[in-house]
Amino acid sequence: MSQQYPGDAGSAGSTATIATPAGEDTTTQRYEEARAAASRAMSTITIPEPPGARAAEPEVAPELLSYRGFKFGAAFFGWLIAISMSVLLLAAVSAAALGTATILDYTTSDAKAQPGAALITAAAVSTFMLMIAFYTGGYVAGRLARFDGGRQGFGVWTIALVVAVLAGGAGWALDNQYDLIGKINWPDVALSDNTLLLGSIAATAALLVLTLLMAILGGKNGRRYHDRIDELLD
Repeated sequence: MSQQYPGDAGSAGSTATIATPAGEDTTTQRYEEARAAASRAMSTITIPEPPGARAAEPEVAPELLSYRGFKFGAAFFGWLIAISMSVLLLAAVSAAALGTATILDYTTSDAKAQPGAALITAAAVSTFMLMIAFYTGGYVAGRLARFDGGRQGFGVWTIALVVAVLAGGAGWALDNQYDLIGKINWPDVALSDNTLLLGSIAATAALLVLTLLMAILGGKNGRRYHDRIDELLD
């Protein structure tokens, strides 16, 4: 194969001829065409996701990665909300129970006659109120932290547990010194000590597990608020 190019300006009409092997030029051209076709094909290929596959989490800019992880400030304020909600809900339930007992003429003697039912009802209602409170606290922490809502909810529950342990330790120390529990006029309950002990352990375990789950769930739902905004901005 030969190509002609204009010659020097001094020699008018003269041309220079460069011979190129026909086989080599054809092979290079075919290679470039095949490469371009392969590139176009790869750019149009889409791989379908298998049924039931989880959607990938939205990508986060590298400069925002430092804001991920557990945030003590968000968890602390979520814990404050959880404690506040616990006090308000338990006070509201206590007032409602007192009013209902007054209307139905339900006295202490009636409660003593059925101690098991009274204790189970009180434990169930208290646990439910605390579940709502910890869900609210986890939600607030998830909204504040922006990322990793589940971790913020777990942080709310952990702070509450640590504070409860510290308060219990302080109460135990004060009781050893001043015998505070001995001065309390406990009502007589027609249940054995083993029954009360087993019931207390079961109620405490249920309370810990359920409040933990609700705090984590609340934190995740608090983060979804930001996820929906991100979807709108994309």
